[in-house]
Amino acid sequence: MHTKEIIHSYQVRYISDKDLSLYASLSIGFEVHKVFDVAGTTLENVSLIERVLETPWYKDYDSNYGEGPLFWGENWSLKNWKILIAYKGDETCGGCVLAFDTDGVNMLEGRKDLAVLWDIRVQPHCRRSGIGKLLFDEAVKLAESKGCLELKVETQNINYSACRFYESQGCQLSEFNRGAYKDYPDEVQLIWRKQL
Repeated sequence: MHTKEIIHSYQVRYISDKDLSLYASLSIGFEVHKVFDVAGTTLENVSLIERVLETPWYKDYDSNYGEGPLFWGENWSLKNWKILIAYKGDETCGGCVLAFDTDGVNMLEGRKDLAVLWDIRVQPHCRRSGIGKLLFDEAVKLAESKGCLELKVETQNINYSACRFYESQGCQLSEFNRGAYKDYPDEVQLIWRKQL
């Protein structure tokens, strides 16, 4: 591991895909207090309408068997993926993963000039401290250094905070897909893009 950058006492380091257990130790779970109802039928007339839930609930993407970080290497070659971890002192606070030029990753659209922010996560007690922005900025720099013209991110309408975060980082909604998740028919896939 080597230190990439120090901002506000956080360090961002690259780790090997052999260290995915460290990455997997970061929580991706969150309380769902608000959602975006997706109104409209085309991107031109779509609206994301904020709705506060009467009964919040907990979502953890890693809880689906076969979908967490420890399974990525079983499904795809990770040789072109970059994994970053944010630290404060010795504490692991967050991380992100970028996928580049990988066969079988449909999100990459077969393009060599596209990077996918595959995953970003911050430990619950470290959220709202600037770590997400630090990681996102580092991901943008890395994608630009690889000659990418665009950064693509997937999230869902139930991940209100993530949607707001990507929007605040200059991403624009480029696609929405109802029924994208057969096990979660009420969730709408949202694709965000940032031009580099």
